[in-house]
Amino acid sequence: MLIQSIKSNSFLLLFLAGFLTFGSCKNSNNQQDEQTQQNSLTPPPPATTGNNTDALPVFNIKNASGNVINIKDAFKGKKVLVNLWATWCPPCRAEMPSLQTLYNTTDSSKVAFVFLSMDDDFGKAIQFMKDKKYTMPLYYPAQELPALFNVEGIPTTFIFDANGKIIHQQTGMGDYTGPEIKQLLQ
Repeated sequence: MLIQSIKSNSFLLLFLAGFLTFGSCKNSNNQQDEQTQQNSLTPPPPATTGNNTDALPVFNIKNASGNVINIKDAFKGKKVLVNLWATWCPPCRAEMPSLQTLYNTTDSSKVAFVFLSMDDDFGKAIQFMKDKKYTMPLYYPAQELPALFNVEGIPTTFIFDANGKIIHQQTGMGDYTGPEIKQLLQ
């Protein structure tokens, strides 16, 4: 009985260690918790992505003020960090402080940040950012996600070079205060 208890506890510890190390939430692209309400907007038009799946897509996003921009055109010539996240995702929330630190210490004339909320209710994401006093630029898809951003798990972070090519991709919670990421953004 003691051996069975030890095996059971070992399994639990391994599971928790795996979650903390590789923590991500399943992204069913419109997943919602029981309290999140669906937007009553009409479905957005499909994204135009072309055939290049390792490049920053032509994709419309909406900021917290309601302005719609095209991610590829708006940030042309800059490196772009895109973080897909949601308020219902614990690993997403856990990595936010390190992302805020990275945002605060990065030259905004060379790097654009896009924190793309996967929440069904964009207002909930806006309120979360205000409550936590995060100043990172918050966006919401203004159309269907392009194939590149239709990921299985969040948080997922992409870094694109100034020509729009992917130079880094990470699925799962990360620490963005290390020198490797800072070097990619220089």
